[in-house]
Amino acid sequence: MILRPIHGDTKINNFLFDVGTNQAVSLIDLDTVQAGLLHYDIGDCLRSAANPAGESPANLNEVRFDLDICQALLTAYLQETASFFSPHDYFYLYDAIRLIPYELGLRFVTDYLQGNRYFKIEWPQQNLHRALVQFRLTTDIEKSESSIKNLIADLKIKK
Repeated sequence: MILRPIHGDTKINNFLFDVGTNQAVSLIDLDTVQAGLLHYDIGDCLRSAANPAGESPANLNEVRFDLDICQALLTAYLQETASFFSPHDYFYLYDAIRLIPYELGLRFVTDYLQGNRYFKIEWPQQNLHRALVQFRLTTDIEKSESSIKNLIADLKIKK
């Protein structure tokens, strides 16, 4: 695994979109840029963008991992990274997609248990609710494991 420059917080609200084309034109909020694994960025991007319900939906039953959104994002991402993505990068891609929401869920529940010191909240139980959202998303990703791995295999650029 090679450390490369990463954004470190590629959730959907850190993308700047062109209002005319709805195309992402830039990443913003660059205070988290650092050397790291590309998997953190694509995992966080998919965690954020492929859950149409968002981070704090009123109904937890709305939380799901949208495979169509995943396919669209991975198709574009893997085309852009094809020149330097290694076999190991492809191999660990599913693990990153699964790990990032789980890790964020742990961070949310930890913050909740410690008195909501890190993540800003609008209501007292919000970080607990956010954790439940991320854990449900992780479960849905796990249920879709074979579909996601097949998608990655289909999109893998042969070198």
